Amino acid sequence: MTERKSYALEGKKVFVAGHRGMVGSAILRRLVRESCEVLTVGRETVDLRRQAEVEDWMAASKPQAVFVPAATVGGILANDTRPAEFLYDNLMIEANIINAAWRVGVEKLLFLGSSCIYPKLAPQPLREDSLLTGPLEPTNQWYAVAKIAGIKLCQAYRRQYGCDFISAMPTNLYGIGDNFDLQSSHVMPALMAKMHAAKLAGASSVTIWGTGTPRREFLYVEDCADALVFLMKNYSEEEHVNVGSGADLTIRELAEIIRRIVGFEGEIVTDPSKPDGTPRKLLDVSRLASWGWHPGVSLEQGIAEVYRWYCETRETAGA
Repeated sequence: MTERKSYALEGKKVFVAGHRGMVGSAILRRLVRESCEVLTVGRETVDLRRQAEVEDWMAASKPQAVFVPAATVGGILANDTRPAEFLYDNLMIEANIINAAWRVGVEKLLFLGSSCIYPKLAPQPLREDSLLTGPLEPTNQWYAVAKIAGIKLCQAYRRQYGCDFISAMPTNLYGIGDNFDLQSSHVMPALMAKMHAAKLAGASSVTIWGTGTPRREFLYVEDCADALVFLMKNYSEEEHVNVGSGADLTIRELAEIIRRIVGFEGEIVTDPSKPDGTPRKLLDVSRLASWGWHPGVSLEQGIAEVYRWYCETRETAGA
């Protein structure tokens, strides 16, 4: 690392914003090993989109470290049909938390972005310095613009006020607690839910959006949480850091893996009339790897674990 500034979480009050989400809950599980006091607050108590509520709660709770995975998220359909929500909600959440963190003297903050911040046709794999070098993918530009603003906010507070605020950009994440609603989910849980339903119904085929040729990278959320804690403890620079597995595959190949794990024996059919999104989205994770962090769960291991959890959850819910 250019600048290694060790930060100990032990004994600290650590606020995880968005703790009920997939990434937030994974961070909670990871922080158990850090001997810190974890702070959380639900939406019924504090709406993170409301500045006064955030500032009042932060002033009363006095966290020393903050993780910001909180966000309004979704797949291509959700991004394309709810642009105002994706832009407004995410701008407000990050601005309120980051500004309040500065006001109450938070020692360290980690903002979580998304790999969709990069230009649609940026050279692959995507390097951190590709940010703002070209047009965004139109279907998720609203979310991307908000996340880019979050990165810039952290940089601005670092430059103007000396705040130790950093940003991490994860690749496509999946894991326990994912969203399986076909109207708002990402590709991994959507395919799993479709395959599972098709298996139960004895269907002859499952249709996937687009041509199946776009390439995507995936990271198990438990690995992501581990990387974020690693960065919180060891990284202190202005530039955001890519977090990923360093390997990608086509959507069709992903669908084949999920079909095998789910046990669906029907055909996979593509629908080229639906959008593909970015042709390829692989992160250059060489910086993080050079510092000694590497993922510990393979794609097939992770998908199998998520599918076990998905089936158990559906059974518990009586679905």
